[in-house]
Amino acid sequence: MKKIMLIGETGCGKTTLTQMLNNETLEYKKTQALEFNNFVVDTPGEYIENRNYYNAIIASSVEVDVIALIQPCNKEMSIFPPGFGSIFAKPVIGIISKIDLCEEEKSLKDSEKYLKEAGAQEIFQISTTKNLGIDIIKKYLNWEQ
Repeated sequence: MKKIMLIGETGCGKTTLTQMLNNETLEYKKTQALEFNNFVVDTPGEYIENRNYYNAIIASSVEVDVIALIQPCNKEMSIFPPGFGSIFAKPVIGIISKIDLCEEEKSLKDSEKYLKEAGAQEIFQISTTKNLGIDIIKKYLNWEQ
């Protein structure tokens, strides 16, 4: 089983994805600090929104096997600087979240472009409200169902 770190802006769905991956009851809560939950490291959105916290992300990434950059489908911009994933000596994947909120195919294409520019090598699409794509991520991480 691979351990994964979720990185993304506030409200992009990291904590909800953590709960889905761990088969927990979905319950909104604001992540205040790094949370280590089974095989998932959930980072606060502020860690990517403020460059002063990049060192905390980098140091914590030593504990995981995969880095996941999360881009919500309903955002017109990316929080990730180009090449952000290159600071990690780990595989970097991209996860387009909230695909149920995408009204246009262009939003999906833009989200994929943002993640690839940030350094994601493989892209997944999910909707936690519709339970779409979660099993594919679990399979990628070699998690038992």
